[in-house]
Amino acid sequence: MASMEDDGPPPLAGGQLVLVTFSLALAVFMNTIDVSIANVSIPTIAGYLAVSANQGTWIITSFAVSNAIAVPVSGWLAQRVGEVRLFFICTLGFTLASLLCGMAPSFYFLLIMRAAQGVFAGPMIPLSQSLLLGNYPVEKRGLANGIWGMTAVVGPIIGPILGGWITDDFSWSWIFYINVPVGIFSAFVTLILLRSRETPTKKLPLDVVGLVLLTIGVGALQIMLDKGNNHAWFQSHFIVILAIITVVFLSFFVAWELTDDDPVVDLRLFARRNFTIATLAVTLGFMTYFSGVVLLPLWLQQEQGYTATWAGITTSSLGLLGVIGSPIVGRLTDKIDLRFIVTFGMLLFAGLSFVKADATTQISFAQLFLERVPWGIGLACFFIPLITLSLVGLPRSKIASASGLFNFMRLIALSTGTSLSQTFWDRREAFHDHVLTSHVRAGSPATQQWLAHAQASGLSRQQAYAALGRVIKNQSFMLGLNDMYFLAGCIFIGLSALIWFSRPKG
Repeated sequence: MASMEDDGPPPLAGGQLVLVTFSLALAVFMNTIDVSIANVSIPTIAGYLAVSANQGTWIITSFAVSNAIAVPVSGWLAQRVGEVRLFFICTLGFTLASLLCGMAPSFYFLLIMRAAQGVFAGPMIPLSQSLLLGNYPVEKRGLANGIWGMTAVVGPIIGPILGGWITDDFSWSWIFYINVPVGIFSAFVTLILLRSRETPTKKLPLDVVGLVLLTIGVGALQIMLDKGNNHAWFQSHFIVILAIITVVFLSFFVAWELTDDDPVVDLRLFARRNFTIATLAVTLGFMTYFSGVVLLPLWLQQEQGYTATWAGITTSSLGLLGVIGSPIVGRLTDKIDLRFIVTFGMLLFAGLSFVKADATTQISFAQLFLERVPWGIGLACFFIPLITLSLVGLPRSKIASASGLFNFMRLIALSTGTSLSQTFWDRREAFHDHVLTSHVRAGSPATQQWLAHAQASGLSRQQAYAALGRVIKNQSFMLGLNDMYFLAGCIFIGLSALIWFSRPKG
């Protein structure tokens, strides 16, 4: 298998390599946890800062928008500042913003600090990957990708569980304070060990037009995705305006970046077949995978009576084998055709999705927990090889740009998957509710038997009808969730075919 071109300093070894790996992995873990750690704490934070729960969701949106804008410009910033120096600045900036989030005296101050967190968090992900790969021997870069991918994948899954526990047992401020010691350790250890291995810099002109087009276009897209379902999508003038802004500004952005001599985002990377296929596969794959990660806890809390903590514990099994499997899969990517590994992961996802598509409302906690354990293997086999495939054949100087663009598309996939899955679920629930209700006729023997049994249990006839309505609603949500998993299975099968359009070598 071809690898990234080795045009940097000689690799590290021994204790220095272990410490650099640990330091960079901590930074990635801290960063990815913050994508989701605040989600379950929104009601608590909103109440404490005297705003509505709907306003509180801007805590998530402000981070997502600024983060999505900052990620793709990482490569340009790295060339101008240097990867080690930029990583140090961003990690310290993220740490300071986290501290100020926890100390926020008002809601609007918190929003500003969350936006600052997102700005500093953006370059940390691609820089951590570039620095990690740049300091590993060529023959072990698959293992490096496995370690990096392990922390990037597990963070968003653990985030809600950790956030719920901290909020319930301590204070919401500590979901931000926990970043402080981690950030300080990671920033200074990385700087001390890699200061003498700084990447070359050059004075690139600032692509002001491209940056403005990107900021407005991605900002409008993220807000549209975040608020679309609550505003009934294109029935809302607000969402329609955001959609128009998104299309216009991102279209001009693409045209400008492809013709500019010094673009802020190197879209010419898409001229590489492997990069394009890997990025398309991770975008569609993450969009589909994350739909289940989002919807299952919602269903468990809304329809099955689970608390937020237990819903998080139920879904946490998704990451168990991912932690173990990612480094192993990383090692395999150095020895086996990447396409075989990705195909196995996709087909495993497809099979697990089809199994979940046959669930009932009587499903137990144990079954839910255990059914999700194999997903960690699939995620490692899907995500780690695609990271490697996207970087195959690239010179060291291009890794930060490629990683930034790759991870930008992954972030957009998470937002899109979250929004579209909830819309799909709501509409399939409405469809099944209509179908089931049409089969419940007042004079039918089955309906009369159910109502009689309910009344015999002590309910009045009106209460029995209300209980029947709740049963129908519960079944409708279950069937809608099953539909989503069936669709996911079909998409994963399609993606297992897409990957074979890539080349086994760069």
